[in-house]
Amino acid sequence: MIPYRRLCRLCKSPYSGRADKIFCSLKCKNEYHVRLRRATALVVRETDKILHRNRSILLEIMGKNKTQKKVNRLALEKKKFRFHYFTGTYQNSRGKLYHYVYDFSWMIFSDQEILIIRNK
Repeated sequence: MIPYRRLCRLCKSPYSGRADKIFCSLKCKNEYHVRLRRATALVVRETDKILHRNRSILLEIMGKNKTQKKVNRLALEKKKFRFHYFTGTYQNSRGKLYHYVYDFSWMIFSDQEILIIRNK
Protein backbone atom coordinates (compact mmCIF):
# COMPACT_ATOMS: atom_id res chain seq x y z
CA MET A 1 0.00 0.00 0.00
CA ILE A 2 1.35 3.42 -0.97
CA PRO A 3 1.02 6.09 1.78
CA TYR A 4 -0.92 9.22 0.80
CA ARG A 5 0.97 12.53 0.79
CA ARG A 6 -1.11 15.66 1.37
CA LEU A 7 -0.91 19.14 2.87
CA CYS A 8 -2.19 19.85 6.38
CA ARG A 9 -5.45 21.81 6.36
CA LEU A 10 -4.09 24.26 8.96
CA CYS A 11 -0.33 24.72 8.55
CA LYS A 12 -0.02 23.46 4.94
CA SER A 13 2.97 21.23 5.76
CA PRO A 14 3.14 17.88 3.95
CA TYR A 15 2.25 14.68 5.80
CA SER A 16 1.55 11.05 5.00
CA GLY A 17 -0.92 8.60 6.43
CA ARG A 18 -4.45 7.34 5.97
CA ALA A 19 -6.54 8.47 3.03
CA ASP A 20 -8.99 10.35 5.26
CA LYS A 21 -6.36 12.11 7.40
CA ILE A 22 -6.45 15.93 6.98
CA PHE A 23 -4.07 17.26 9.66
CA CYS A 24 -0.36 16.66 10.15
CA SER A 25 -0.59 16.51 13.94
CA LEU A 26 -2.95 16.52 16.89
CA LYS A 27 -1.84 20.09 17.64
CA CYS A 28 -2.98 21.30 14.19
CA LYS A 29 -6.25 19.39 14.49
CA ASN A 30 -7.02 20.94 17.89
CA GLU A 31 -6.05 24.47 16.78
CA TYR A 32 -8.24 24.16 13.68
CA HIS A 33 -11.28 23.21 15.75
CA VAL A 34 -10.61 25.92 18.35
CA ARG A 35 -10.56 28.54 15.58
CA LEU A 36 -13.71 27.09 14.01
CA ARG A 37 -15.61 27.21 17.33
CA ARG A 38 -14.42 30.78 17.96
CA ALA A 39 -15.60 31.95 14.52
CA THR A 40 -18.94 30.18 14.98
CA ALA A 41 -19.43 31.65 18.46
CA LEU A 42 -18.92 35.19 17.19
CA VAL A 43 -21.52 34.75 14.46
CA VAL A 44 -24.22 33.14 16.59
CA ARG A 45 -23.79 35.28 19.71
CA GLU A 46 -26.04 38.09 18.44
CA THR A 47 -28.74 35.69 17.23
CA ASP A 48 -28.63 33.84 20.53
CA LYS A 49 -29.09 37.13 22.43
CA ILE A 50 -32.18 37.95 20.35
CA LEU A 51 -33.67 34.47 20.90
CA HIS A 52 -33.12 34.68 24.67
CA ARG A 53 -34.64 38.17 24.72
CA ASN A 54 -37.69 36.92 22.80
CA ARG A 55 -38.11 34.08 25.31
CA SER A 56 -37.79 36.51 28.22
CA ILE A 57 -40.49 38.74 26.72
CA LEU A 58 -42.85 35.77 26.29
CA LEU A 59 -42.15 34.62 29.86
CA GLU A 60 -42.79 38.11 31.22
CA ILE A 61 -46.13 38.33 29.41
CA MET A 62 -47.23 34.79 30.32
CA GLY A 63 -46.22 34.85 33.97
CA LYS A 64 -45.28 31.70 35.88
CA ASN A 65 -48.51 29.70 35.85
CA LYS A 66 -50.41 30.42 32.62
CA THR A 67 -50.18 27.95 29.76
CA GLN A 68 -51.64 30.13 27.01
CA LYS A 69 -52.65 33.72 26.49
CA LYS A 70 -53.81 36.01 23.70
CA VAL A 71 -52.04 39.36 23.53
CA ASN A 72 -52.16 42.34 21.26
CA ARG A 73 -49.37 42.37 18.68
CA LEU A 74 -48.50 45.93 19.74
CA ALA A 75 -47.73 44.70 23.29
CA LEU A 76 -45.00 42.48 21.87
CA GLU A 77 -43.74 45.17 19.50
CA LYS A 78 -43.47 47.70 22.37
CA LYS A 79 -41.22 45.26 24.21
CA LYS A 80 -39.13 44.95 21.01
CA PHE A 81 -40.06 41.33 20.32
CA ARG A 82 -38.34 40.23 17.09
CA PHE A 83 -40.89 38.18 15.13
CA HIS A 84 -38.36 36.89 12.59
CA TYR A 85 -36.25 35.09 15.22
CA PHE A 86 -37.44 31.69 16.45
CA THR A 87 -36.01 28.23 17.05
CA GLY A 88 -38.49 26.19 15.01
CA THR A 89 -41.91 26.02 13.41
CA TYR A 90 -44.84 23.62 13.36
CA GLN A 91 -47.90 23.65 11.10
CA ASN A 92 -50.97 21.96 12.54
CA SER A 93 -53.66 20.08 10.58
CA ARG A 94 -55.67 23.31 10.17
CA GLY A 95 -52.73 25.06 8.53
CA LYS A 96 -51.92 27.33 11.47
CA LEU A 97 -48.19 28.02 11.81
CA TYR A 98 -46.64 27.97 15.29
CA HIS A 99 -43.27 29.63 15.85
CA TYR A 100 -41.19 28.17 18.66
CA VAL A 101 -38.84 30.10 20.92
CA TYR A 102 -37.33 27.37 23.08
CA ASP A 103 -40.14 26.23 25.43
CA PHE A 104 -42.70 28.78 24.21
CA SER A 105 -44.56 29.03 20.94
CA TRP A 106 -46.60 31.78 19.39
CA MET A 107 -49.09 31.92 16.55
CA ILE A 108 -50.64 34.81 14.68
CA PHE A 109 -54.26 34.49 15.80
CA SER A 110 -55.61 37.47 13.88
CA ASP A 111 -54.14 40.61 12.35
CA GLN A 112 -53.68 42.19 15.76
CA GLU A 113 -53.67 39.24 18.17
CA ILE A 114 -50.94 36.74 18.97
CA LEU A 115 -51.59 33.50 20.83
CA ILE A 116 -48.71 32.54 23.14
CA ILE A 117 -48.42 28.96 24.43
CA ARG A 118 -46.10 27.49 27.05
CA ASN A 119 -44.92 24.08 25.83
CA LYS A 120 -44.12 21.28 28.24
